Amino acid sequence: MTNFPNLIDGEWTMGTQSVPNVNPSDTNDVIGHAASATTEEVEQAIEAAAAAQVGWGKSTPQQRFDVLDAIGTEILARKEELGDLLAREEGKTLPEGIGEVARAGQIFKFFAGEALRIPGERLDSVRPGVEVDIRREALGVIGIITPWNFPIAIPAWKSAPALCYGNAVVMKAAEAVPGSAWALADIIHRSGLPKGVFNLVNGKGSKIGPVMIDHQKVAGISFTGSVQTGQQVAQGCAKNLKKVQLEMGGKNPMVVLDDADLDVAVDACVNGAFFSTGQRCTASSRLIVTEGIYDAFVAAMSKTVSALTVGDARKAGTQIGPVIDQRQLEKDLEYVQIAQQEGATLVCGGEKIEGSGHFMSPALFIDTANHMRINQEEVFGPVATIIKAKDYDEALKLANDTEFGLSAGICTTSLKYATDFKANAKAGMVMVNLPTAGVDYHVPFGGTKGSSYGSREQGRYAAEFYSTVKTSYMQA
Repeated sequence: MTNFPNLIDGEWTMGTQSVPNVNPSDTNDVIGHAASATTEEVEQAIEAAAAAQVGWGKSTPQQRFDVLDAIGTEILARKEELGDLLAREEGKTLPEGIGEVARAGQIFKFFAGEALRIPGERLDSVRPGVEVDIRREALGVIGIITPWNFPIAIPAWKSAPALCYGNAVVMKAAEAVPGSAWALADIIHRSGLPKGVFNLVNGKGSKIGPVMIDHQKVAGISFTGSVQTGQQVAQGCAKNLKKVQLEMGGKNPMVVLDDADLDVAVDACVNGAFFSTGQRCTASSRLIVTEGIYDAFVAAMSKTVSALTVGDARKAGTQIGPVIDQRQLEKDLEYVQIAQQEGATLVCGGEKIEGSGHFMSPALFIDTANHMRINQEEVFGPVATIIKAKDYDEALKLANDTEFGLSAGICTTSLKYATDFKANAKAGMVMVNLPTAGVDYHVPFGGTKGSSYGSREQGRYAAEFYSTVKTSYMQA
């Protein structure tokens, strides 16, 4: 059993309070205990970050490259070990866990390169003899609040650009997954980064979040989580005039047209809806299928979903692991009941699987209308619905009929419809003949409407949040 302490000003500390870290595949397996930071400890971490950021903000591109590259190198070298820890504490399958760790390493490698090419401009002024210099500088101290469903990738894609652009970090990881956060913090701590530049505080978001938001030395908050909490973060940051970046929910559509390749469509929909136990904000939980292919799609989809292997996340052959905890399992099962009460037909799954873990069989519904709660509210579990549409125009209308706008997909062999969908789907990311979930690390990530607020994450677009622009004038 392992302790997962806080990292404050270069020192590991368990403090006086801790909470158990439990394996959702086997609740008898207590992985370790995580520190639970007090308000005073969070304030200490912020003060340490503010003091350390002054020097780190003046570090050279080579210093930043060396640190970020070292972090990425160690993560990649240990991807099997860290992937096993991730699968054990979060519940996604071992191959998915290893893949996520590899992505985290690639993210740090990408931003190591970006540290060497932070852009700037030099322009002539409209006034004779005056030069204008435009450069990006660090924002300051960044408060990072991360969710449990991607316990190393999301901390990586927030902390790597923060460090790349010269910021200091105070990271609050999700309570359910302290092991992955601790492992990442330990690698960062040993990378050559000056003490205090990166700090980790574990504990309840309701306790730590307000301290970050209200502290005058925190310049910006990057948050990924629920819509309700995101709105509270936005309101607090607005009150305190802090820069804020939010990634929240999704109710993502996957349109399947009559001309789609059936095998491609089923593979994309099963992957998007059910892999990672459906616990992805990019999951395609609404499958909008046109009349001509509807019956064949329902038959093929239900056969494939029924055959998925549910089990221990680390066991070979498992395709669907557990949901994160008992509360999430109860929520998922409640939505299965709500859907049936609204008139939806349960084709397969939707049942609790008895055992020592938080398992349920993947649920697939037909006979659903887009106005139903099951099609408007984010379930965040292995639950998907099929909605029948008359044609492409109706399918597009249904796809956009949601308060969310993160990811949208279409399966079609028509260049005409694929092109139109890319232009007119109201989402920040559009997939053609691919799952709605699964994105590259070097391109921007984010959505529209209620899914995202603020500038994009990942890739070069991360600079928009993690740096500020300074314009200087000089007369020779």
